Amino acid sequence: MDVRAVKTANALISPLGGMEILSRQEVGRLRDVSAGGLHALMRRCALAVLNSGSQSDDPRAMADRYPDFEIQVLQQDRGIKLELKNAPAEAFVDGRVIRGVNEQLFAVVRDIAYVANDIESGRFNLQDSEGITNAVFEILRNARVLTPNVDPNLVTCWGGHSIPRHEYEYTKTVGYQLGLRGIDIITGCGPGAMKGPMKGATIGHAKQRRKNNRYIGITEPGIIAAESPNPIVNHLIIMPDIEKRLEAFVRLTHGIIVFPGGVGTAEEILYLLGILLHPDNADTPFPFVMTGPKQSASYFEQIDAFLRLVFGDGVSAHYQIIVDDAAAVAAAMAKGINKVREFRIHHKDAFFFNWALRIESSLQHPFLPTHANMASLRIAREQAPFALAAQLRRVFSGIVAGNVKEEGLRAIEKFGPFEVNGELDIMQALDRLLAAFVEQHRMKLPGGDVYKPCYRVVT
Repeated sequence: MDVRAVKTANALISPLGGMEILSRQEVGRLRDVSAGGLHALMRRCALAVLNSGSQSDDPRAMADRYPDFEIQVLQQDRGIKLELKNAPAEAFVDGRVIRGVNEQLFAVVRDIAYVANDIESGRFNLQDSEGITNAVFEILRNARVLTPNVDPNLVTCWGGHSIPRHEYEYTKTVGYQLGLRGIDIITGCGPGAMKGPMKGATIGHAKQRRKNNRYIGITEPGIIAAESPNPIVNHLIIMPDIEKRLEAFVRLTHGIIVFPGGVGTAEEILYLLGILLHPDNADTPFPFVMTGPKQSASYFEQIDAFLRLVFGDGVSAHYQIIVDDAAAVAAAMAKGINKVREFRIHHKDAFFFNWALRIESSLQHPFLPTHANMASLRIAREQAPFALAAQLRRVFSGIVAGNVKEEGLRAIEKFGPFEVNGELDIMQALDRLLAAFVEQHRMKLPGGDVYKPCYRVVT
């Protein structure tokens, strides 16, 4: 690409969205360009925010497109400002940065500084399950998304960033039905099935003359460059890794809807099942619906068949599959949320954070998707179903890394595809499922090169 043709802009912006001051130490670390500094991380996340609407899911393409982009935190007597140089011009209108982009930029600064100075500083025992949950709570509280004295009304929508138009339109219709019922939306904050429900909900909320709507986007540094935050997100949260991101979803939400997607969506499904299959969570209500338009019915048949083969038919008790009926999906969520409310009241648990869920440490500790770690995963039924779900979650997490995360892309280029092995029938079913994702173009955004698998399933 000829980077000389790319339009850029410079700006000096003041904070919007509630974050106005930083300590000198925090500013120093955000400006530090050394290996131990935070500047490179801040620059990468800020560029993703400024590049909202990107049609690429290759994190390196954005950096190549704007090689001269720079961002600096300036500490002034009355607070802080951000200085932007050679930023994407699409983030500006008549020379002024778009307000939503401004808010998301300062959310980047807020979360990176807070995680580095408060979470990773030794205050929390991040080797301990309770310590990790407390860290997730503190990040969400610092981001001001834990709202007391509000009845449960948050639904998480998971699904692919690379989906066809008819699936995207369906996600909007479901979002609209949720909005009519006063339900707020959480997604992974990117395009596709993450943007559609928020877009639909804005219309439903507007028809009900509802104000102070929440469109929460939860991401992490490894994925944000491949899935730039969509412009509807009004609460952006950057968790330090994928495991804390996933825990933030399930602790914050009151129900989950899954739309068609690829390996990232499969990872999310298995993460949730790794929780719901645990005996300690057997009596905890957690509405979980998988849905899509009628053209996508086969997608959920494939997912359902895979889950039944691996875990047995009993696994289907933890989810509903509703095809081509957006109103029924929203109604099922509203009914499920009422049960959540009654359960929380009975057990004196908070509405704004699900403390009661038991989450095993195997779902909390960061998984580094190296070739050795991927090859050593135990994909066998000799373990408890919730433990097997955690192992399978790591398989899909590694493939996500090989598809769209910068470190994963480099590892695949250097050492070739990841290898995954395990019980023969599970491996054969996994191979069929992944092949279907490739055939349906669910691995990468359309328009790029022909997808080259970053994995090899040993069958």
